[in-house]
Amino acid sequence: MTTVHSPTRALTEALIRRASVTPKDEGCLELIEERLAPLGFRFERIEANGVSNLWARRGTARPVLCFAGHTDVVPTGPIVEWESHPFDPVERDGYLYGRGTADMKTSLAAFVTAIEAFVAAHPDHPGSIALLLTSDEEGVATHGTKIVVETLAARGEAMDFCVVGEPTSVDTLGDMIKNGRRGSLNALLRVIGVQGHVAYPQLARNPIHLIAPALAELTAIEWDSGDEYFPPTSFQISNIHSGTGATNIVPGSLEMRFNFRFSPASPADMLKQRVHQVLDAHHLHYEIDWQLSGNPFLTPRGKLVDAMEGAIEAATGIKPELSTTGGTSDGRFIATHCPEVVEFGPVNASIHKVNERIAVSAIEPLSVAYRGIIERLLLA
Repeated sequence: MTTVHSPTRALTEALIRRASVTPKDEGCLELIEERLAPLGFRFERIEANGVSNLWARRGTARPVLCFAGHTDVVPTGPIVEWESHPFDPVERDGYLYGRGTADMKTSLAAFVTAIEAFVAAHPDHPGSIALLLTSDEEGVATHGTKIVVETLAARGEAMDFCVVGEPTSVDTLGDMIKNGRRGSLNALLRVIGVQGHVAYPQLARNPIHLIAPALAELTAIEWDSGDEYFPPTSFQISNIHSGTGATNIVPGSLEMRFNFRFSPASPADMLKQRVHQVLDAHHLHYEIDWQLSGNPFLTPRGKLVDAMEGAIEAATGIKPELSTTGGTSDGRFIATHCPEVVEFGPVNASIHKVNERIAVSAIEPLSVAYRGIIERLLLA
């Protein structure tokens, strides 16, 4: 006997069966195109460096409401550690298990079924509905959403609102949405000393000793106090490496990697300047390479946030909390082109883990919430 699942769950399972480990798509976009084509969507593939990107749009008028997401998933890790095969969706104890259940194939399926239901009820709706999908979010993220946004901007094609399907909920579907994200600034610092014998320290300059006072100062700095939407900027060291492995050699150099997760109160250039000031004050001989992964963005209360809150509360009975915590997302690229960007999706407790899962009871309400967002923004 064949079990009949809800439309959103059935599409979720079909997507999970496609082992789209980043940056592969493995036919996920084709499956979504097949569902949207009968609704009158126009499709544009934007390929870059082996990455599959899709821009799909129904309508020509504004406002343009875009749903954004990614078909790629992180690697599974050792399959033997999974209780069931990661690309064979299985229900156990009220949860659907599989790689991508939470991040973010259920969101993609819910986008599609929400749009299908809305268009069936409002075939001549005002405005436009769009999807921006990529297979390059979990990897280096240089040939995915960023490329699509640049293409749209170059030809003057606007987006007014964007909902990113990232897993933002904490304990239950709908308890948190992200109306912004902190920026991320990485650095590789190389402190240069003089190698020598530990018995003759006067002939050497130990970079470990040299960095210690500066390191204590950097870790003690209060970079800013945050604000209504953002927590204080965070400075975290992720790795320090020095030495040859021998016990009788003073190392000649030290490498340190660190990261800032920063709020708008401390722009990236200001953080760089303050770090250089500290290092220079301690008379260090150093080299530093900076990499800006993304600037912070924020969508304050307004049409999109209000619509999302109302739709989520109607679908789940929960009033969501606004937050800007967590890692970076493709929202940082979209925010350069779209004035209102908000993220909402499943509970994120199991993402990137063995036995990733989503509560079965949350699957259909996610679609209902997305449909509610469309209704509130295009029919208001």
